[in-house]
Amino acid sequence: MGGAQSIEIPGGGSEGYHVLRVQENSPGHLAGLEPFFDFIISISDTRLNKDNDTLKDLLKVNVEKPIKMLVYSSKTLELRETTVTPSNMWGGQGLLGVSIRFCSFEGANENVWHVLEVEPNSPAALAGLRPLTDYIIGADTVMNESEDLFSLIETHEGKGLKLYVYNTDTDNCREVVITPNSEWGGEGSLGCGIGYGYLHRIPTQPFEEGKKISFPGQIPSEPVSPLKDGFTEVQLSAVSPQPAVPSAPTGLKQNLSDLSISSAPLTVPNALQTGMLGIITLNLDAYCLLT
Repeated sequence: MGGAQSIEIPGGGSEGYHVLRVQENSPGHLAGLEPFFDFIISISDTRLNKDNDTLKDLLKVNVEKPIKMLVYSSKTLELRETTVTPSNMWGGQGLLGVSIRFCSFEGANENVWHVLEVEPNSPAALAGLRPLTDYIIGADTVMNESEDLFSLIETHEGKGLKLYVYNTDTDNCREVVITPNSEWGGEGSLGCGIGYGYLHRIPTQPFEEGKKISFPGQIPSEPVSPLKDGFTEVQLSAVSPQPAVPSAPTGLKQNLSDLSISSAPLTVPNALQTGMLGIITLNLDAYCLLT
Protein backbone atom coordinates (compact mmCIF):
# COMPACT_ATOMS: atom_id res chain seq x y z
CA MET A 1 0.00 0.00 0.00
CA GLY A 2 2.81 2.36 0.83
CA GLY A 3 0.51 4.23 3.21
CA ALA A 4 3.20 4.45 5.89
CA GLN A 5 5.14 6.81 3.63
CA SER A 6 2.27 9.36 3.69
CA ILE A 7 2.81 10.31 7.33
CA GLU A 8 5.80 11.28 9.39
CA ILE A 9 6.78 8.67 11.97
CA PRO A 10 8.38 10.21 15.08
CA GLY A 11 11.90 8.81 15.20
CA GLY A 12 11.72 7.68 11.59
CA GLY A 13 11.69 4.16 10.20
CA SER A 14 8.83 1.90 9.24
CA GLU A 15 9.02 -0.76 11.95
CA GLY A 16 6.94 -1.46 14.99
CA TYR A 17 5.21 -4.22 16.91
CA HIS A 18 2.38 -5.69 14.86
CA VAL A 19 -0.68 -6.50 16.97
CA LEU A 20 -1.87 -9.97 15.93
CA ARG A 21 -4.35 -10.83 18.69
CA VAL A 22 -5.98 -8.93 21.54
CA GLN A 23 -7.48 -10.76 24.52
CA GLU A 24 -10.89 -9.56 25.62
CA ASN A 25 -10.92 -7.17 28.60
CA SER A 26 -7.13 -6.98 28.55
CA PRO A 27 -5.19 -3.72 28.99
CA GLY A 28 -4.56 -3.73 25.23
CA HIS A 29 -8.27 -4.22 24.56
CA LEU A 30 -9.20 -1.37 26.90
CA ALA A 31 -6.63 0.82 25.12
CA GLY A 32 -8.45 0.19 21.82
CA LEU A 33 -5.79 -1.89 20.07
CA GLU A 34 -7.12 -3.50 16.89
CA PRO A 35 -5.77 -6.88 15.71
CA PHE A 36 -3.94 -6.99 12.39
CA PHE A 37 -4.27 -3.28 11.60
CA ASP A 38 -2.43 -1.73 14.58
CA PHE A 39 1.31 -1.35 15.09
CA ILE A 40 2.75 -0.14 18.41
CA ILE A 41 5.27 2.54 17.44
CA SER A 42 6.36 3.92 20.80
CA ILE A 43 5.82 3.63 24.55
CA SER A 44 6.40 6.60 26.85
CA ASP A 45 7.93 8.55 23.94
CA THR A 46 10.49 5.76 23.35
CA ARG A 47 10.54 4.75 19.67
CA LEU A 48 10.26 0.98 19.26
CA ASN A 49 12.25 0.54 16.05
CA LYS A 50 14.39 -2.41 17.12
CA ASP A 51 13.49 -5.98 18.03
CA ASN A 52 14.88 -6.06 21.56
CA ASP A 53 13.71 -5.97 25.20
CA THR A 54 12.87 -2.27 25.25
CA LEU A 55 9.11 -2.77 25.09
CA LYS A 56 9.18 -5.53 27.71
CA ASP A 57 11.34 -3.44 30.07
CA LEU A 58 9.15 -0.35 29.72
CA LEU A 59 6.03 -2.37 30.51
CA LYS A 60 7.62 -3.99 33.57
CA VAL A 61 8.66 -0.68 35.17
CA ASN A 62 5.20 0.77 34.54
CA VAL A 63 3.01 -2.04 35.89
CA GLU A 64 -0.34 -0.67 37.11
CA LYS A 65 0.63 2.79 35.84
CA PRO A 66 -0.99 4.50 32.83
CA ILE A 67 1.55 5.23 30.09
CA LYS A 68 1.34 6.88 26.69
CA MET A 69 1.37 4.63 23.62
CA LEU A 70 1.66 5.71 19.98
CA VAL A 71 -0.07 3.45 17.46
CA TYR A 72 -0.03 3.37 13.65
CA SER A 73 -3.10 1.97 11.88
CA SER A 74 -2.64 0.39 8.47
CA LYS A 75 -6.40 0.73 7.93
CA THR A 76 -6.76 4.48 8.45
CA LEU A 77 -3.11 5.21 7.54
CA GLU A 78 -2.87 7.45 10.60
CA LEU A 79 -1.06 7.70 13.93
CA ARG A 80 -3.03 7.96 17.14
CA GLU A 81 -2.07 8.33 20.77
CA THR A 82 -3.72 6.24 23.48
CA THR A 83 -3.13 5.37 27.12
CA VAL A 84 -2.51 1.83 28.33
CA THR A 85 -2.02 0.47 31.84
CA PRO A 86 0.20 -2.64 31.92
CA SER A 87 -1.17 -5.07 34.47
CA ASN A 88 -0.71 -8.60 35.74
CA MET A 89 -3.98 -8.49 37.65
CA TRP A 90 -6.50 -8.32 34.82
CA GLY A 91 -7.00 -12.11 34.71
CA GLY A 92 -5.30 -13.11 31.48
CA GLN A 93 -1.84 -13.64 30.05
CA GLY A 94 0.74 -10.90 29.61
CA LEU A 95 0.96 -7.32 30.83
CA LEU A 96 -0.96 -6.08 27.79
CA GLY A 97 -2.86 -9.22 26.81
CA VAL A 98 -1.81 -8.96 23.17
CA SER A 99 0.19 -11.10 20.77
CA ILE A 100 2.74 -9.11 18.78
CA ARG A 101 5.60 -9.52 16.34
CA PHE A 102 8.23 -7.03 15.24
CA CYS A 103 8.05 -6.15 11.55
CA SER A 104 7.65 -3.34 9.04
CA PHE A 105 4.22 -1.83 8.52
CA GLU A 106 4.92 -0.94 4.88
CA GLY A 107 2.65 -3.10 2.74
CA ALA A 108 1.06 -4.54 5.88
CA ASN A 109 -2.30 -5.21 4.20
CA GLU A 110 -0.90 -7.02 1.18
CA ASN A 111 -0.95 -10.57 2.58
CA VAL A 112 -4.70 -11.05 2.85
CA TRP A 113 -7.00 -13.51 1.13
CA HIS A 114 -10.36 -12.21 -0.11
CA VAL A 115 -13.29 -14.62 0.21
CA LEU A 116 -15.25 -14.60 -3.05
CA GLU A 117 -18.07 -17.09 -3.69
CA VAL A 118 -19.04 -19.57 -0.95
CA GLU A 119 -20.77 -22.80 -1.97
CA PRO A 120 -23.83 -23.89 0.06
CA ASN A 121 -23.21 -26.64 2.65
CA SER A 122 -19.46 -26.41 2.06
CA PRO A 123 -16.85 -26.31 4.86
CA ALA A 124 -16.53 -22.58 4.20
CA ALA A 125 -20.30 -22.07 4.57
CA LEU A 126 -20.45 -24.17 7.74
CA ALA A 127 -17.62 -22.11 9.21
CA GLY A 128 -19.58 -18.93 8.54
CA LEU A 129 -17.34 -17.35 5.90
CA ARG A 130 -19.15 -14.50 4.13
CA PRO A 131 -18.67 -13.93 0.41
CA LEU A 132 -17.10 -10.67 -0.81
CA THR A 133 -16.99 -8.96 2.60
CA ASP A 134 -14.67 -11.40 4.43
CA TYR A 135 -10.87 -11.21 4.29
CA ILE A 136 -8.66 -13.90 5.80
CA ILE A 137 -5.90 -11.94 7.53
CA GLY A 138 -4.01 -14.62 9.40
CA ALA A 139 -3.87 -17.86 11.33
CA ASP A 140 -2.04 -19.23 14.35
CA THR A 141 0.87 -19.62 11.95
CA VAL A 142 2.27 -16.45 10.35
CA MET A 143 1.45 -16.29 6.64
CA ASN A 144 3.67 -14.10 4.47
CA GLU A 145 3.20 -15.45 0.95
CA SER A 146 0.27 -16.14 -1.34
CA GLU A 147 0.60 -19.92 -1.09
CA ASP A 148 0.94 -20.04 2.72
CA LEU A 149 -2.83 -20.28 3.23
CA PHE A 150 -3.12 -23.18 0.81
CA SER A 151 -0.27 -25.02 2.48
CA LEU A 152 -2.10 -24.70 5.79
CA ILE A 153 -5.33 -25.97 4.25
CA GLU A 154 -3.55 -28.97 2.77
CA THR A 155 -1.97 -29.95 6.08
CA HIS A 156 -5.26 -29.54 7.97
CA GLU A 157 -7.39 -31.90 5.89
CA GLY A 158 -10.04 -33.25 8.27
CA LYS A 159 -8.76 -31.09 11.15
CA GLY A 160 -9.95 -27.77 12.51
CA LEU A 161 -8.01 -24.75 11.25
CA LYS A 162 -8.32 -21.45 13.12
CA LEU A 163 -8.33 -18.40 10.86
CA TYR A 164 -8.56 -14.70 11.68
CA VAL A 165 -11.07 -12.95 9.46
CA TYR A 166 -11.84 -9.27 8.96
CA ASN A 167 -15.26 -8.22 7.65
CA THR A 168 -15.76 -4.91 5.86
CA ASP A 169 -19.45 -4.68 6.79
CA THR A 170 -18.95 -5.06 10.54
CA ASP A 171 -15.44 -3.50 10.56
CA ASN A 172 -14.41 -6.21 13.03
CA CYS A 173 -12.02 -9.15 13.21
CA ARG A 174 -13.21 -12.56 14.37
CA GLU A 175 -11.91 -16.10 14.77
CA VAL A 176 -13.22 -18.72 12.37
CA VAL A 177 -12.57 -22.46 12.74
CA ILE A 178 -12.85 -24.29 9.44
CA THR A 179 -12.30 -27.99 8.72
CA PRO A 180 -10.98 -28.63 5.20
CA ASN A 181 -12.71 -31.66 3.72
CA SER A 182 -12.18 -32.75 0.14
CA GLU A 183 -15.14 -35.17 0.44
CA TRP A 184 -17.78 -32.66 1.51
CA GLY A 185 -19.75 -33.20 -1.70
CA GLY A 186 -18.45 -30.44 -3.90
CA GLU A 187 -15.18 -29.38 -5.43
CA GLY A 188 -12.16 -28.42 -3.40
CA SER A 189 -11.45 -28.73 0.31
CA LEU A 190 -13.22 -25.54 1.39
CA GLY A 191 -15.83 -24.96 -1.30
CA CYS A 192 -15.07 -21.28 -1.73
CA GLY A 193 -13.16 -18.99 -4.07
CA ILE A 194 -10.21 -16.96 -2.83
CA GLY A 195 -8.77 -13.79 -4.36
CA TYR A 196 -5.21 -12.63 -3.68
CA GLY A 197 -3.38 -9.60 -5.01
CA TYR A 198 -3.73 -5.89 -5.70
CA LEU A 199 -7.49 -5.79 -6.29
CA HIS A 200 -8.23 -8.08 -3.34
CA ARG A 201 -6.65 -6.06 -0.54
CA ILE A 202 -8.73 -4.67 2.29
CA PRO A 203 -10.15 -1.26 1.33
CA THR A 204 -8.37 1.48 3.24
CA GLN A 205 -9.57 4.84 4.51
CA PRO A 206 -7.30 7.71 3.41
CA PHE A 207 -6.84 10.95 5.31
CA GLU A 208 -9.94 12.56 3.82
CA GLU A 209 -12.59 11.86 6.44
CA GLY A 210 -15.38 9.58 5.31
CA LYS A 211 -13.68 8.70 2.04
CA LYS A 212 -12.87 5.10 1.26
CA ILE A 213 -11.21 3.32 -1.61
CA SER A 214 -13.42 0.51 -2.84
CA PHE A 215 -12.15 -2.42 -4.83
CA PRO A 216 -13.96 -4.89 -7.07
CA GLY A 217 -16.17 -7.31 -5.19
CA GLN A 218 -16.64 -5.09 -2.12
CA ILE A 219 -20.10 -3.86 -3.16
CA PRO A 220 -21.54 -6.20 -5.80
CA SER A 221 -24.55 -3.96 -6.47
CA GLU A 222 -22.42 -0.99 -7.54
CA PRO A 223 -22.17 -0.31 -11.30
CA VAL A 224 -18.86 -0.41 -13.13
CA SER A 225 -16.98 2.83 -12.47
CA PRO A 226 -13.47 4.17 -13.08
CA LEU A 227 -11.00 4.26 -10.20
CA LYS A 228 -8.65 7.16 -9.52
CA ASP A 229 -5.71 5.48 -11.18
CA GLY A 230 -7.61 5.09 -14.43
CA PHE A 231 -8.40 1.40 -14.05
CA THR A 232 -11.95 0.14 -14.24
CA GLU A 233 -13.77 -1.32 -11.26
CA VAL A 234 -15.34 -4.64 -12.14
CA GLN A 235 -17.33 -7.07 -10.07
CA LEU A 236 -15.48 -10.28 -9.22
CA SER A 237 -17.72 -13.31 -9.35
CA ALA A 238 -17.09 -17.01 -8.93
CA VAL A 239 -14.15 -18.39 -10.84
CA SER A 240 -15.48 -20.41 -13.74
CA PRO A 241 -14.27 -23.98 -14.37
CA GLN A 242 -12.96 -22.86 -17.78
CA PRO A 243 -10.37 -20.10 -18.34
CA ALA A 244 -12.07 -16.75 -18.83
CA VAL A 245 -10.71 -13.29 -19.55
CA PRO A 246 -12.87 -10.34 -18.39
CA SER A 247 -13.43 -7.42 -20.72
CA ALA A 248 -12.00 -4.90 -18.24
CA PRO A 249 -8.21 -4.42 -18.54
CA THR A 250 -7.56 -4.90 -14.84
CA GLY A 251 -6.16 -8.38 -14.84
CA LEU A 252 -6.50 -11.94 -15.83
CA LYS A 253 -8.89 -14.29 -14.07
CA GLN A 254 -8.42 -17.96 -14.79
CA ASN A 255 -8.45 -21.39 -13.34
CA LEU A 256 -5.41 -21.92 -11.10
CA SER A 257 -4.45 -24.96 -13.12
CA ASP A 258 -4.29 -22.92 -16.35
CA LEU A 259 -3.03 -19.42 -15.56
CA SER A 260 -1.10 -17.60 -18.28
CA ILE A 261 1.31 -14.67 -18.28
CA SER A 262 0.18 -11.21 -19.37
CA SER A 263 2.33 -8.53 -20.97
CA ALA A 264 3.59 -7.46 -17.53
CA PRO A 265 4.40 -10.70 -15.69
CA LEU A 266 5.14 -10.79 -11.97
CA THR A 267 7.05 -13.68 -10.43
CA VAL A 268 5.52 -15.18 -7.31
CA PRO A 269 6.27 -18.33 -5.25
CA ASN A 270 5.52 -21.77 -6.64
CA ALA A 271 5.58 -20.51 -10.19
CA LEU A 272 2.13 -18.94 -9.93
CA GLN A 273 1.62 -16.43 -12.71
CA THR A 274 -0.24 -13.16 -12.38
CA GLY A 275 -2.08 -10.61 -14.45
CA MET A 276 -1.09 -7.07 -15.43
CA LEU A 277 -1.53 -5.64 -11.92
CA GLY A 278 -0.06 -8.57 -10.05
CA ILE A 279 -3.48 -10.09 -9.50
CA ILE A 280 -3.75 -13.73 -8.49
CA THR A 281 -7.30 -15.01 -8.38
CA LEU A 282 -7.10 -18.41 -6.75
CA ASN A 283 -9.98 -20.87 -6.74
CA LEU A 284 -9.74 -23.53 -4.06
CA ASP A 285 -11.90 -25.76 -6.20
CA ALA A 286 -9.19 -25.77 -8.87
CA TYR A 287 -6.19 -26.06 -6.57
CA CYS A 288 -4.67 -29.38 -7.54
CA LEU A 289 -3.35 -30.25 -4.07
CA LEU A 290 -6.74 -29.79 -2.47
CA THR A 291 -8.97 -31.82 -4.73
